[in-house]
Amino acid sequence: MGREYDIAIVGGGLAGGLTALAIHRAHPTMRIALVEAGESFGGNHRWSWFEHDLRPEATDLLSGFTATSWTGGNEVRFPAHTRQLAANYRSLDSRDFDAHLRRQLPQDAILTRKRATHLDANRVKFGDGSAIKARAVIDCRDAVPSEHLAGGWQVFLGQHLRTRAPHGIERPVIMDATVDQPGAYRFIYLLPLGENEIFVEDTYYADSPVLDREMLARRIEDYAKAKGWSAEVIHEENGVLPVITGGDFGAYRASLQQPGVALSGARGGFVHPLTSYTMPVAAANALAIAGAAHLPGPELADFVGKRAHDHWRGTRFYRLLGKMLFDAAIPEERYRVFERFYRLPEPLIERFYAARSTRFDKLRILSGKPPVPISRAVTALLGKGAPLVHENHR
Repeated sequence: MGREYDIAIVGGGLAGGLTALAIHRAHPTMRIALVEAGESFGGNHRWSWFEHDLRPEATDLLSGFTATSWTGGNEVRFPAHTRQLAANYRSLDSRDFDAHLRRQLPQDAILTRKRATHLDANRVKFGDGSAIKARAVIDCRDAVPSEHLAGGWQVFLGQHLRTRAPHGIERPVIMDATVDQPGAYRFIYLLPLGENEIFVEDTYYADSPVLDREMLARRIEDYAKAKGWSAEVIHEENGVLPVITGGDFGAYRASLQQPGVALSGARGGFVHPLTSYTMPVAAANALAIAGAAHLPGPELADFVGKRAHDHWRGTRFYRLLGKMLFDAAIPEERYRVFERFYRLPEPLIERFYAARSTRFDKLRILSGKPPVPISRAVTALLGKGAPLVHENHR
């Protein structure tokens, strides 16, 4: 048997990495292990969030990371509506995420290139035959498709471009949906990283999880040419994220749960089911787990499980909106739902992305102004009443 730890966190993505950092900050003498199958923490991703998405304690947890920050707000662009919003934006590259974790965590906590093959309440086994023991084990590995959850997919390819001349984009463009809508809700996401550097992501909400990298790369190239940018690609990332619209959450967790192991991160259901903005949820959950890190393993697993079910119940509204979006009979017209959403008051939009919508927000989105409520917009696309979500809560 290998080294012994107080807590072993399996999966070094955003959730696992922030959980390890939060525990280490709260309990510097605890022996922790952050286990990652790949060579670096965070994989190949970029995580972004609005300035006010995070509570003060979560902002403090993120303060040491080298994140890109913008002032001057953000923009959205639709065929019939363009708007500049006041909320400032933040973005963290996984390479900077990895570097900061390696600086802050004890060296014996860093276990990369270690693929876990078996987890139980006090042990993690690896593919090379080695193992470690721990008082508590937390499973933060990647989410997996499940027959117990329903929904669609957010498919994307992002490229960091270096342009020969200044690109002229002054602030983040969260959605440029003035582009073609080929069978899905599609938009371009723009982050100006410098006068001659910009991150361009082609994203679409699709019924299928298929990612055609070559097609998306051509779309980005065509978009850049239309903007008059001559550019080279200096970095690239892609992904397929679930957009959850319903299901049996209890059965989902039961299908993945190992007795006495805490199931956290996206694998444990800690996601924004519609937007896939994970930073606010991941940071809040990391801090909560750090506050309960003294518990025995099975009790910590129960604590995290209760938080997961509370989060599922608390995000039902966003699953409803997702179901309405994907049930629209004309995929090319789905952008109209977001076009109308972005006519709503900005504080409501901010709470929506932070998954903190109030009861009044929900009523406003579904039945109030702007002149065509979201529910009526979807009804117009469906040609029938807005669908309902039927779920099992346990």
